[in-house]
Amino acid sequence: MSNHVDADTVQTRDSTSLRGSLWGFATTVLAVLYTAVFASTAAACAALGWPRAIGGLGRLWARLIIGTARVKVEIVGVERVKGLKSYVLVANHQSFFDIFAVLACMPGYTRFVAKKELLKIPIFGYALDRGGHVIIDRQHGGRAIRKALETAKENYPICVFAEGHRYNDNSVHPFNDGAAWLAIMAGLPCVPLSISGSGAFFPREAKFVVPGKKMRMVVGEPIPTENLVSADRSALTKRLEQAVKESFVTEV
Repeated sequence: MSNHVDADTVQTRDSTSLRGSLWGFATTVLAVLYTAVFASTAAACAALGWPRAIGGLGRLWARLIIGTARVKVEIVGVERVKGLKSYVLVANHQSFFDIFAVLACMPGYTRFVAKKELLKIPIFGYALDRGGHVIIDRQHGGRAIRKALETAKENYPICVFAEGHRYNDNSVHPFNDGAAWLAIMAGLPCVPLSISGSGAFFPREAKFVVPGKKMRMVVGEPIPTENLVSADRSALTKRLEQAVKESFVTEV
């Protein structure tokens, strides 16, 4: 065995690793800059009462980050939501890139169900609150329903990450029933969405992106809720969870 060949192989790997690390660092820094600029612009649009402009800014922001990271997003079944004006998109959650991919690739200007703690982030929280997103406050659940109804009337899809937070173990965890309850109360169809691969390049608590990777989204068949009542939310949640598990893959 030639020691020269082994050394060349190690040097190539080290060089590739170094380039990837520098690229990931640069991508992360640029993503922070994009966020600062777009959040400030979105906050100004919110103050002026221009919610549609916020939707367009969100899509451009997401596409810039995905493009900078050279992440390829494969999406399957998007034709299933064509013709739907508003619906509740129910997904698993592995990475912040899940949010970027939904904003960049799904039809319409998606709004998200978000925890009230995000409102504390300067500028970003203001834009989030004034941009038509549904803020969850456990002490004021009725407020979330009213906001969801307002969002539905504006024909925005509403995205809920039903596991409650991001997971790093490359699997789908039990869904909370909040998404099903919200859809039933608002009279909106539910659409399951599986997201695979994003945890491999920017998992929870990661500091830098691993660029040049791939993720996959599969849009399931819409489930109507017109004839359902609050007591049906557990069964609907299990149905949504099963649909996401069936299309989720561990390798992309």
